Amino acid sequence: MSKKFASAGDMAEKQISFTEIGRDLWAFTAEGDPNSGVIIGDDSVMVIEAQATPRLANKVIEKIRSVTDKPITHLVLTHYHAVRVLGASAYKAPTVIMGDVAGAMVAERGQEDWDSEFQRFPRLFQGHESIPGLTWPTTTFSERMTVYLGKRRVDLMHLGRAHTAGDIVAWVPDEEVMFTGDIVEYHSACYCGDGHYEDWDDTLDLISSFNPQSIGPGRGDALIGPEMVEAAIDSTRDFVESTYRPVAKVVARGGTLKEAWDAVRAECDPKFKDYAIYEHCLPFNVARAYDEARGIDTPRIWTAERDAEMWAQLQG
Repeated sequence: MSKKFASAGDMAEKQISFTEIGRDLWAFTAEGDPNSGVIIGDDSVMVIEAQATPRLANKVIEKIRSVTDKPITHLVLTHYHAVRVLGASAYKAPTVIMGDVAGAMVAERGQEDWDSEFQRFPRLFQGHESIPGLTWPTTTFSERMTVYLGKRRVDLMHLGRAHTAGDIVAWVPDEEVMFTGDIVEYHSACYCGDGHYEDWDDTLDLISSFNPQSIGPGRGDALIGPEMVEAAIDSTRDFVESTYRPVAKVVARGGTLKEAWDAVRAECDPKFKDYAIYEHCLPFNVARAYDEARGIDTPRIWTAERDAEMWAQLQG
């Protein structure tokens, strides 16, 4: 490959935070690395997002054990991406839940995504030897599923396409807290390489309609309080629109992917260049926006060959 991923040189360890965002609800965050969520019920624990490897998952488990000794019975995966799901075996949860679209995407493109993300994020995949294979759900659902952890209710919902076609969220009504996966980010770039730009805005509106008091986002700090929640949703919306809008204009006049890249840099660099993983996400975001604006509804599967093709086009 003629160009390396921006994330390939990011080998510095990130500082972990474990923040209570509601009663017995916790957000595991690490300076822009993938987040996890923890929901403690009456007699058991649900984890949201597995992390990339069992080694990283054990860091989440260590934090869980600092606040409860209840067994981890449920693992919820908001979508299929390797950095979210391949650490699943560490939790030994008997129930692993995905939306049915995300489960189908594991079969369709899970191995390719693993191969691709392994190259993109070498730090996150340290200890990859302990990954037993692709992570498969034991349970899937279409639009909505309710899980009770004792008396504590958790509503799992597919609200619409955004970061991927199969995104789900977890809503804890007794505390009005939501775990959104990568539909919402905070001071972290949205990875849109498998996304649906024109649907994302409506999905954010549906999240806002719940009036969450706190959110555990996909990346970035825990969002505590309605003002911080609203700011993060607005920022996510701005990021997605500021990426897609200039690309759509380039496509409308028959422009090239390189011209789309230049247009996005002009629009987004002044606002977002200091966001976590911004440089990493940008080429994939532009490539997917270019495809969607040309009417390609299903994101193309990322492979080494496609990466090389993209870099060649971006270099003009």
